[in-house]
Amino acid sequence: MRIHVLLIAALGVTASAGLAQDADVGRALFHRHCATCHGLEGRGDGPMAGAMLIKPANLTELSITNQGVFPLERVVRRIDGRDPLISHGSPMPVYGDYFEGVFDVPIKTPAGQPVLTSRPVVDLVAYLNEIQRQE
Repeated sequence: MRIHVLLIAALGVTASAGLAQDADVGRALFHRHCATCHGLEGRGDGPMAGAMLIKPANLTELSITNQGVFPLERVVRRIDGRDPLISHGSPMPVYGDYFEGVFDVPIKTPAGQPVLTSRPVVDLVAYLNEIQRQE
């Protein structure tokens, strides 16, 4: 009986750890899918920025422009396509198919409310939260 309890507890810890946000994975995703428009540092100065009808956002200032609170839900919905932004004639991100998908990973807003999205979005949001500038 004791072995079963320990095994179940260990599986629970492993599952929880697997759901944690991974900013390092998010950084790699950002460099691969977002930096062309938003720049390597996320400042909106990527090599394609000049060709876009709507200038890419400076992603390091999302918290500053939202009264010091990272706008997690808005960012999640923008990335996973539920709140599309049309720029240069196509939805943002142009890699939407990669970030869309099964919304089965919960991420909590600053108010504590869960938002379901995909694993890549959770990691990408963790990275974006990490690069926020303080005033």
